[in-house]
Formats: sequence, C-alpha cells, structure tokens
Amino acid sequence: MSLTRAEKLLKELGITDPDEIDLEAIAYYVGARICYRALDGCDARIVGYGDRAIITVDSKSSFKRQRFSIGHELGHWEHHRGERLVCRVEGRQSAFATERRADSYAADLIMPYYLFRPLLPSESKLNFTVVGTLADTFQTSQTATAIRLVESDHSPALLVCHGAQKRKWFVKAPSVPEHWIPKASTDAASSALEVLYGQRNGESMPRKIKAEAWFDCWEARGHDIYEQTLRVGQEEILTLLLLTDRRMLEKRK
Repeated sequence: MSLTRAEKLLKELGITDPDEIDLEAIAYYVGARICYRALDGCDARIVGYGDRAIITVDSKSSFKRQRFSIGHELGHWEHHRGERLVCRVEGRQSAFATERRADSYAADLIMPYYLFRPLLPSESKLNFTVVGTLADTFQTSQTATAIRLVESDHSPALLVCHGAQKRKWFVKAPSVPEHWIPKASTDAASSALEVLYGQRNGESMPRKIKAEAWFDCWEARGHDIYEQTLRVGQEEILTLLLLTDRRMLEKRK
C-alpha cells in the first residue's frame, strides 16, 4: 500500500515508533508554531502567511483532543495553504470536503498505518479493549482510534455513534457492503439503549444479537451479528458492530 502525504512526512523524519510522533516538533519542521490559549467555539485554528503559520490550540481541551486538533490544522497547512478557512468545532462527517481531508491527514499523521497495522491483533475480534490499548499507545481518543481501527479493515465491522436523539454518524470497514446502513435510532433489543440512557458505561465484550436490531433492510433477516457499546460522553455512545457471518458480506445482485 502506498504511503499518504502525512506518512511520507513521518518517514522523512525517520519516525519508527508511536512515541516518536512529536507534533510540536513536526509542526516546527513544516513551518508552523504551536501555541495554547482558551478558545471559544472551536478546538484550534491556523493563521498562515507565506511559508510560516501559527496554530492556536484550545488550552481547555484534553491532551488527546489537542493532538488531533494539531494534526487537523497541519492537514489544512499541507492541503489548503493560502485558502481562507473558518474556525470549526470538531465533529465527524463534516459537510465540508476540506474538513474531511484535514481529519484524514490528522489520522494518518497520528496513527500512521505503517505503525498502526502491525499492532493489531491477528486473531481476536475487534473490541473496545483493543481500542483502548491502541489509544494509549498512540495517545489518541477512543473515538478517533475506533474510527481508525474500523477503517483499517482488520475485520468486517461498523462503528456507530448515537446521541440522545438519534444516530449522529457511522463509519464502516471497506469490506462491508454498501447496503448495511445502521438504523437512525437505537433498538429496544440492543443493550446500546441501556448504556445510552442508563448508568452503565459500556459492555466488557461483544455480545450476539439479531441483525434486525441494527439494520432495516431485508437482508438482515436470519443473521446474527456482535455488538459492543461504550459511553464516550454524557449523552453519546459508540457501538462496534461485527459482521461475522460471511453471507452478510455478499454484495446485492
């Protein structure tokens, strides 16, 4: 697999271990300086002129969120230098292509696949214990790490984020066919409902459930999947959906 622009930069700097990904040093190398101050309404912003830039990061954010914010702004510096950009609040599935591209650059910079994939378990199913271990290794949030893990296509899986009202976003592994679109609302048969509205923070391991609990399409009938839910905010949960039935990976005819 060819390297992305962010991964090429890391290789150019001789980075061979996650502990060596020093974002402030990387920013300095590409002409950007990092400063921290309280920001309202956004996680970070960048101001550039010529070949120099200043990235301001919200000092109130957590360390892991700051890292992703720096990576995101460095993505703008790499891809959108010279363009006028609006300060933003971090969120998945942004409507703007520039934001998605900057998010992708941040993921490649902080969790490069040439370091990320060798650390994935070869046999075990995906679960939030694996996510937590990788998040500690790469100093990234559970959400960013889970997205990266699913998109790595380690195994057929989806990651679904729900808020109090409805589904906020979802991502799927490349091996998962397009017709598997999760329901907008949590189903009563799913333990995700209890995690979202109850006192539990999540489940220790994935559990088997009927596919109809998560998918409305007719292909869901007669299939089982595995689900595991984790609370990541006061009114926000993440659910891993594992498609272990190979028949579910067949494309529609």
